[in-house]
Amino acid sequence: MERNGGGTEAQVLSAEGLRKFEEGVGLVLSRWTALQMAVQNEWGGKSSAVKAHQLSTDIVSWLVHPTLPRYIDELEEMLDENMLLSFNTEIEDGSLEEVAEQLMLLHEECLQGNYDTISKLQMSQSTVQSVSQSKKLSGDGSEDESSGEEGEPASEMDIDSESNQQAATIDKLETSKADKLTENEIADGWSVVPSRRKKGQHKS
Repeated sequence: MERNGGGTEAQVLSAEGLRKFEEGVGLVLSRWTALQMAVQNEWGGKSSAVKAHQLSTDIVSWLVHPTLPRYIDELEEMLDENMLLSFNTEIEDGSLEEVAEQLMLLHEECLQGNYDTISKLQMSQSTVQSVSQSKKLSGDGSEDESSGEEGEPASEMDIDSESNQQAATIDKLETSKADKLTENEIADGWSVVPSRRKKGQHKS
């Protein structure tokens, strides 16, 4: 797929294809670490989860109802702008490109009636969720991966306990969001920035 070459032509998904694509977009976004951290820590405010759901809806609408061919660069810009304006977060770890490419590929596969990628995402969802929920910011800013080896689902009791502990850290994160990023996250290249509501102030 060429970044500046041919885009996705205006084609119509079948009813099943649309349903699968909507599900696939949600699965891809649920695996995007930057977005999930922003939601969990409420960097977009109390409505962070709603904003993430709206992003999923906007992506589906953008790709399913195009008036012109769609290009991957445009999708990257859409994701970048949404993270900045909705969550006050700049992404510089290369994940924008990866997520955009996954979404474009997913759309092309659904147009062809190919749902193999979605099936794989579904099978790995429970494992990904358990690992994601086991990662929480402790008081000293380090990550605590207490769910055990990767690929081993955490029990419901573990998840509930970790969720309660994670909720207790949110208030601390709200007071100084940028300071609470872990060293690994800073090294990965994404950070929280002051709220910028004017599009003209977008910083890539």
